[in-house]
Amino acid sequence: MNPYYDFPSPAQKEAAATASIYGVQNHGLGNLRRVYWNLPTGALYEEAIFRAEARVAHMGPLVVKTGKHTARAAADKFIVSEPSNREHIWWGQYNRPYNAAQFSVLLTRLQGFLQNRDVFVQDCFAGADPAHRLPIRIITEKAWHSLFARIMFRIPHQDLLKRHVPEFTVICAPSFQSSPVIDSTRSETFIIANFAERMAIIGGSAYGGEIKKTIFTVLNYLLPFDGVFPMHCSANVGADGDVALFFGLSGTGKTTLSADPSRRLIGDDEHGWGDNGVFNFEDGCYAKVIRLSPDAEPQIWNATRRFGTVLENVVFDPVSRRLDLNDDMMTENTRAAYPLEYIDNYLPEKMAGHPGNIILLTCDASGVMPPIAKLSPEQAIYHFISGYTSKIAGTEIGLGVEPEITFSTCFGGPFMVHRPYVYAEMLKARMLKHGVHCWMVNTGWTGGTFGIGRRISIQHTRALLRAALSGHLLKVEYKQDPVFGFAVPKTCDGVPKDILDPINTWGNR
Repeated sequence: MNPYYDFPSPAQKEAAATASIYGVQNHGLGNLRRVYWNLPTGALYEEAIFRAEARVAHMGPLVVKTGKHTARAAADKFIVSEPSNREHIWWGQYNRPYNAAQFSVLLTRLQGFLQNRDVFVQDCFAGADPAHRLPIRIITEKAWHSLFARIMFRIPHQDLLKRHVPEFTVICAPSFQSSPVIDSTRSETFIIANFAERMAIIGGSAYGGEIKKTIFTVLNYLLPFDGVFPMHCSANVGADGDVALFFGLSGTGKTTLSADPSRRLIGDDEHGWGDNGVFNFEDGCYAKVIRLSPDAEPQIWNATRRFGTVLENVVFDPVSRRLDLNDDMMTENTRAAYPLEYIDNYLPEKMAGHPGNIILLTCDASGVMPPIAKLSPEQAIYHFISGYTSKIAGTEIGLGVEPEITFSTCFGGPFMVHRPYVYAEMLKARMLKHGVHCWMVNTGWTGGTFGIGRRISIQHTRALLRAALSGHLLKVEYKQDPVFGFAVPKTCDGVPKDILDPINTWGNR
């Protein structure tokens, strides 16, 4: 028993008093040792440290190790198949069907596992737009996961907290493992969503991204029924209110490029596009921080040195407690979860109007795609559906050091629940209605393939993006790419002319 909580503090009493009457018993969780309701950041720090889940590094971030899994276990994700969803879901590689009866058995064992244990509960919202936000509840075995949820999702005002009734619940218990023989799972790890029960369960993995992406998967399924286009993208807005969307997989620069000091950040990863414009699903950022540069990415770098940030699998000196973001000893996929407000120029509302520009980010490990190209609406839909890019080392279990060329549908295939044409049609309708410009930006290699060429300079990429978003790139001369057919600019201020055409960067044309 934690001695600091033998006698509840006024803050604890208030947290318990504002906890929803829709309690954990409604999720089949009974005979629990103690339930910690909606603890604030400081209290969760204390609990995580007391339970030896985490340590505090220099300047105050909480550093945790996720154990065996340092990335998403994409192959262990399932969706319960039942009559109401069977015809809507894109079954296959990313959405594996799971039997409803087996889910009930596994859930019952999980509920039994949590008996006589402490659990942490965070009542939150997913979605900044009040018209489309989803009340959620995150129940976790570990204190740091509760802090992770508190960072990533929107915390209701105290008055709303008293009336909070979750419409979807996630139970995360990394210490509990499934039995592949009994439960028909691929391994001891599982991430299973049940839309009929409005519940998801996670076991066998402590990787925080599983909680985040489970809620994203849920929104990807539910929001299209409300006419909202869910997107795996970052978003920012200029001084004139011009909104830009950045689609791309992890490692393509989605978070880094959207954190532009000259623009306000709406969000770094997941958004919806409804009748009122674009809105963030989350309240925090979850950035990859391996070899993060204070010169190239100062805002994200600074966020890794702040109290209230959770660092996953980041190496630090045990004596000085100073971070070493260059050390990939545990994984290439080191992560930082931090509140969006840690980015100086974030947009507090996390909502803005309809976008004027869409950026499709690809990390081309073949070195043949230009650093920027302008796409017609038809080309934009083609490239959105095909989602050509490369998976970067560490972001999924099983990836090696070299980038792995892939086609990720809608630039987020693992999280798309409906069939791709559903999302493509929503994108097409909105692009045509609002006259959106679409650009493909290559943040991968030039001058040769991976291992021979070099990664395109982030300074050049930023210069090209600024030219595109400001409208200057619409005024230059273009040429048509002979293979892909899209338009490639011949010049751009601040960018060497040779770089714009990849053939000029190779030693052998």
